[in-house]
Amino acid sequence: MRRRTGLAMAGAAALAWGEWLNWRWSRALVGKSEGASEAVVVLGYRNPQVTANLINRWRVRAGIRSITADGGQRTRVIFSGGAPGSGAAEAQLMADYAKSVLGFDGTVLLEDQSATTWENITNVIPLLEGVDRIKIASQPAHALKARAYLRRQRPDLAERLVRADDYRPGEWVVVKPLLALYGLWTLRGLNADERKVSL
Repeated sequence: MRRRTGLAMAGAAALAWGEWLNWRWSRALVGKSEGASEAVVVLGYRNPQVTANLINRWRVRAGIRSITADGGQRTRVIFSGGAPGSGAAEAQLMADYAKSVLGFDGTVLLEDQSATTWENITNVIPLLEGVDRIKIASQPAHALKARAYLRRQRPDLAERLVRADDYRPGEWVVVKPLLALYGLWTLRGLNADERKVSL
């Protein structure tokens, strides 16, 4: 009985820890930039199939739900990701999913050359010029890494970063501890200032 109670408490603690870390990461390096226009950047994930995989489908949904309610025609959704092999680019697969499955009919731009997160940011920078707000949609740790890269490459554009709707309490709750562990590993190159939560 005690063993079961201990395991249950350890499991609950792991779930709470995963939620907390993902919550923190979703609020780091973002501000409260205002204005009429916005860009939502959706980062791709390895996709050798001919259709968007599970992770890319979730990222597209997170990107679409990140659009400000009154964004309308002033929002551009940028899908970013190259082809992992000889197939279609991740950006194209995500755009196809957004249009054909989710029925998204807003402005879509594709960045289909990048193979790394650093390249994602480098290659979308020309598409971010002139917008008032920038949102980056991915798993929270990955989105934070991308925001840090934008800050390193173009601090003026990083001033326009605001939160995307890519963290929701209870969403992916069972895998959030694993995402948190993986996030800690992938974010090890960021300095303390780049992990600071913006409240």
